Amino acid sequence: MLQRQILAASSICVLLLIAATAPLDESRAGEVSAGGYTFSDELGGFRLLSATGTGSSDDPIILVEELLGIGPVTLVIRRPNAGPEVRAPGRSQLTLVKHVINRSNRVWAGFEVELQEILRKPSVYGDGLSFKQFAAQPRDIQSDTFTLNDRRFEPYDRITFQGGSVDPDATVRLRLTITDPTPVPEFYLLQNPNILSAGRKAKGRSFAQWRQ
Repeated sequence: MLQRQILAASSICVLLLIAATAPLDESRAGEVSAGGYTFSDELGGFRLLSATGTGSSDDPIILVEELLGIGPVTLVIRRPNAGPEVRAPGRSQLTLVKHVINRSNRVWAGFEVELQEILRKPSVYGDGLSFKQFAAQPRDIQSDTFTLNDRRFEPYDRITFQGGSVDPDATVRLRLTITDPTPVPEFYLLQNPNILSAGRKAKGRSFAQWRQ
């Protein structure tokens, strides 16, 4: 009996030691919240680090994230209170400033974002979700690194940032304005870096160089 107890205790100690020394799973899902929105990296391929701000034009939500591979990846955005009060004037617009850290070993020559009201189905005109399709101003869609942006509203809502490049471990800042007069509790932002080449160095800016 005593021998069995000793063996059982030894087994428990071994399991605890294995758990304590096992590497952390960097692919585990993370969730951050700000301005009444919740953001999740549960679909994998990147990691959310922080979110601050209210989501207004003057106080955008600053979302910091790391892309671990060469994409594409999908950000899940949830609005727990997507009721009538959200549909009031000025409440159906979200201004999002994304600080995206390039944790791949490749240089990015561009970056695409696409809105989806239904997962893996591009947003269409009839669902109301868009990158401020009407009355958009230059500051509504911009980047610190990419000088150009190509906005496509039909047959999908997609923006391609280009005219620059982002080195491995550098950060690109993207400002997006999202509008939706008929908000749903959950929608998606597809993110896809365009690869330049392996090993070629290009100018980029670190996160520490940029402040809101």
